[in-house]
Amino acid sequence: MAKLNFDPEHAPLHSVAGESALAGERLTADWLRARFTEPPAWNPETTDEQRLRKNITTLIPAAVLLPIVLREGGMTLLLTQRTAHLHDHAGQVSLPGGRVDDVDDSPIDTALRETEEEIGLDRRHIEVLGQLPEYRTGTGFQITPVVSLVQPPFDLKADPFEVAEIFEVPLSFLMNGDNHQRRTVELPDGSGRRTFYAMPYGRFFIWGATAGMLRNLFHLLRA
Repeated sequence: MAKLNFDPEHAPLHSVAGESALAGERLTADWLRARFTEPPAWNPETTDEQRLRKNITTLIPAAVLLPIVLREGGMTLLLTQRTAHLHDHAGQVSLPGGRVDDVDDSPIDTALRETEEEIGLDRRHIEVLGQLPEYRTGTGFQITPVVSLVQPPFDLKADPFEVAEIFEVPLSFLMNGDNHQRRTVELPDGSGRRTFYAMPYGRFFIWGATAGMLRNLFHLLRA
């Protein structure tokens, strides 16, 4: 697997995507259900990360859950901070999920199983809306993002080996192009330049594959 060889939080800010925030009427459960039932034509965004696989010949199938929590004060997205010792994406903000297992019948099964294992969220609270296009990472994963609604109240219990922290971010913040930064770094190994998305929120630095998949959710919902 490719290892991260730069500090993304210190990468210079290149630009801000700047698209208008998603309209409030689109941040409702019924609207989201309708959008995934009859999605419009739209184009996924290709990031630099999806191009940085020069030495990777076999991609590892994986799936993640985008858990949109139906809070009374407004929808949120549930995210995790990975523990620092993990082999892949250590210490990064992540969506719950992981590699496809032989016991899984589909990417949806993978996302639900991994979510329950990682953060203890029982699938009875989860309503799957649909899937986003596969996202291929520079570390060799082919990820299927599974978008869902989560109905409180629910209990969470982090797997201490994989998850350092569980937190929520307002969906209105994430679905606003003014909060989508483009950062650019010259790679220290001399292999060129990399530009990636970041969505810093308080003390949490959302970037890379997670930010890339959120950009595609944004494109679908604003189409």
